[in-house]
Amino acid sequence: MFSISSAAVAAAVMLPTCAAFAPAASYLTNNVMKSALVTPNNMIPAELVTEVPAALLSAADVATTSATTAAASSSTNLLSFSDQGQNLAGIFFQASLLPYLGFLYFLSFRANRTPNLGNFGWQYLLLFVLGTIPSGIITKSVYGQSLANTDWLHGGAEALLTMTNILIVLGFREAMTNPSFQESGSKYGNTPKFIAGGIALAFAVACALGTKIGFEGHSAFLFGIGNLPADTVTSLPFVMHSEPDNALSIPTWAIHCSSVIEFLFAMDITWKFAETTGNEKWKGLTWGMLPLHASGICACTYHFFYNPSSLQFLVELQAFFTLLGNITVAIAAYRIAASNGWSFRELNPFPKSEASPEGIAIDEAMALPYNVVETSESELQLAAKLAALTIVSSYIIKYGELAFDLPFSENGIAAGAIVFGIPAITGFLYYNRGKEESGEGFSLPSFGGKDGEGLSMADVKKFGVSGTVAYVLTELAFWAVAFPVASTALYQTTGHWPDVFNDNGDRAAVLAFIFGAANIARLLVPLRLGAALALAPWVDANIINRGGASDQE
Repeated sequence: MFSISSAAVAAAVMLPTCAAFAPAASYLTNNVMKSALVTPNNMIPAELVTEVPAALLSAADVATTSATTAAASSSTNLLSFSDQGQNLAGIFFQASLLPYLGFLYFLSFRANRTPNLGNFGWQYLLLFVLGTIPSGIITKSVYGQSLANTDWLHGGAEALLTMTNILIVLGFREAMTNPSFQESGSKYGNTPKFIAGGIALAFAVACALGTKIGFEGHSAFLFGIGNLPADTVTSLPFVMHSEPDNALSIPTWAIHCSSVIEFLFAMDITWKFAETTGNEKWKGLTWGMLPLHASGICACTYHFFYNPSSLQFLVELQAFFTLLGNITVAIAAYRIAASNGWSFRELNPFPKSEASPEGIAIDEAMALPYNVVETSESELQLAAKLAALTIVSSYIIKYGELAFDLPFSENGIAAGAIVFGIPAITGFLYYNRGKEESGEGFSLPSFGGKDGEGLSMADVKKFGVSGTVAYVLTELAFWAVAFPVASTALYQTTGHWPDVFNDNGDRAAVLAFIFGAANIARLLVPLRLGAALALAPWVDANIINRGGASDQE
């Protein structure tokens, strides 16, 4: 059974703050309870967010802007999700909690040999979730705005998610690279856990004292260290726009960017952990983390467009990806645990026989040594790479987007292309990686093929001209559908049909949507080939050889 120490600490740290700032019921509006589990984009999240391993941008980012009314009364407490019951995003976020707890349970199964620090990192995410509650209350009751627009609280909440990703990466990486890890334990000791606890405590103190010491609605996180002076920004030759008041500060963008990068590191390390443990099912957890990565990208995209209410659909998308991701990581963790001897007998609360065959097999699995993997990078080099990527990407996003009209256009099509395109590319890279390594990983439906290897163009060519024509027709069908769908989506977002001949913005939006859909379609090559094969007999009978002999003959 997984430890719930982090949840207990979270309640002890966050609930007093929550009570101290609990406003009247009329103040508890839509954004109080919208943050939910995500990973590391985030997650993993939500921050290419939380997005832990987001991944990931986090649910604190986008979710806190959802339009529902929170109800509080003497018979309900501030942690209740009941106020979200009639809201789609709220329903998704509420439902995401149970599968995440299931994920933690299966991940902590003793025979999995999950590194203690990495396991603690996944549990620490619960602190992030609880931390968004008091911060959400403060932003609505004191400032009358969403958490995503309150930089000093926004960045502080996201710091908890970033810490989650760091703990996961540190824990799994050390288990993979430290030959004495199983004998002497972590060389870090409890230091990372103490640091993580200190960050959570600092955030709780900030929530309790921030408004009393003069922090305002748009006060910058960490006092905006690193922000360029306004005069310097306007003097840059490429700048065409002024930043709105709710623009993220450099520290907050840095938190988001680092979370996205860390979550990608976590996905990579989880994939490699299959080699360390000799269990290919760990690669399935990487695939399970992909929706959480998409959830984090939703939040990043929302911030890129300066959190406009017109892009509300990003809230529902992030909530959906959060729920989907928590389900997929739970399934992946179950598969890992089941491969290591977990069975329903583990749910029996009574003491189990130490001499049972099942218990002996589990104990033997626990004692298996790690296969140490050599690494070409030290912890210092990895930290330097992360810092460089974080700083550069933060400045590029914050000030580089001022050179374009797109971030100020509230363009839903472009936002959708970003949200679906980046995770699709990430998934495609892992799909190819899995094929090259011939591991278990994730495989798309084969639809037959040769020797279980799946379909290829060779299978289509067996049908001769009929197969080729069928494949061309399936590809044309995709493009024939893509443009009207993109145009309709633009109409639903902006209220006008695209003018792709005279309006550069409309043309870019439609092409961005189609580009994102094309990247997703690349992942579905077996399905497209299967469709072509299914269509080939009809093509042969009705187009190529109407009334004649089949070209297969």
